[in-house]
Amino acid sequence: MSARNKIVKREGVEPSDVENQVAQALFDLEQNADFKADLKNLHIVSVREVEVSGGRKALVVFVPFVLLKRFHKVQQHLVRELEKKFSGQHVVLVGQRKIQRLNAVKNGQRRPFSRTVASVHEKILEDLVYPTEIVGKRTRVRLDGTKLLKVHLDRKDQNNTEYKLDTYASVYRQLTGKQAVFEFPVVQRENN
Repeated sequence: MSARNKIVKREGVEPSDVENQVAQALFDLEQNADFKADLKNLHIVSVREVEVSGGRKALVVFVPFVLLKRFHKVQQHLVRELEKKFSGQHVVLVGQRKIQRLNAVKNGQRRPFSRTVASVHEKILEDLVYPTEIVGKRTRVRLDGTKLLKVHLDRKDQNNTEYKLDTYASVYRQLTGKQAVFEFPVVQRENN
């Protein structure tokens, strides 16, 4: 077993330096007794570095869609450990999904809804903020025609994810090309 087994690429494609570093970190974590059983059969597809405001970088780790649920079981602990190893960088796990063209008809079958642009962008949004739940979304159309997506996150996770809101916005813009703002809704109390 080696770190090379933790990243699966198409035949003939060599992993980049960042991908090798993340694969090595996953391999090192797997050697730890806490993660041994959880990370045994898990691997990643690719890693992408994204510029975040303030000159920092974030690592977007793409995992196979079929393994996404198994990654979710250990995601909080895994992300915490990876952020320790890559100090100064936020780590986000996203499932690798495909978008099919509108006219991609195969054997008379229509394109599944899960492969549409809207569906894939929606799932990327959910993957970005996991384990925090999205409690509301608003699309604001400005006078010049540009759209801004306002995403309201669950307040119970505010202490754990508030420092990552800029990272979420930058990564979502890089992956989808859409501008989004992540915030926690303000709760107003009624005075009787």
